[in-house]
Amino acid sequence: MQILKPLLLLLLLTLFGAAAFVWSGVYYPGADRPHWPLTHALLQFTRERAIEHHAAAIALPANLNDPQLILKGAGQYAAMCTSCHLAPGMKDSELRPGLYPLPPNLSVVHVDPREAFWVIKHGIKMSAMPAWGPSHDDATIWSMVAFLQKLPEMTPAQYKAMVAKAPPDEDMAPMDGATMSAPGGHTHSGHAHAGD
Repeated sequence: MQILKPLLLLLLLTLFGAAAFVWSGVYYPGADRPHWPLTHALLQFTRERAIEHHAAAIALPANLNDPQLILKGAGQYAAMCTSCHLAPGMKDSELRPGLYPLPPNLSVVHVDPREAFWVIKHGIKMSAMPAWGPSHDDATIWSMVAFLQKLPEMTPAQYKAMVAKAPPDEDMAPMDGATMSAPGGHTHSGHAHAGD
């Protein structure tokens, strides 16, 4: 019982200190200054474990190697992902250097398909990774996952050729209904694929 009072006092002082720190506004929230190494390691470990946990029960579809699914995913990736995650032959983008944490370069790293599906669908809080689930159905998200399994082995020429053959992206139609033409005369509703 005697130890309870000091522990309670310590807990109250810790809560008060944390509240005072938050209220003071001294925390620097800018993306141009990284976290302390310990904070970064803790957040990264927490994020990775959480994604593994939430993605573990996802059932993989049987058609991840379907060429048409991969082709659709190529168009989706080129339209929505290259500014942050790059493509074969891309060294950087205008957006990427200002992001913290820096998104992985998916043209050179392999990702677990379950985890990729979960992250694409739900996004990641306090990062630039949006949740595509509200605007894209699961089949479309699986097409991106299928494409990601092939991306690290692609040359820049193979990537460009695949994107040029990708089907039009009906999810990305512009407000005015205009169409754009990508290299090779490949027309897309509402967007030209980035990196072309």
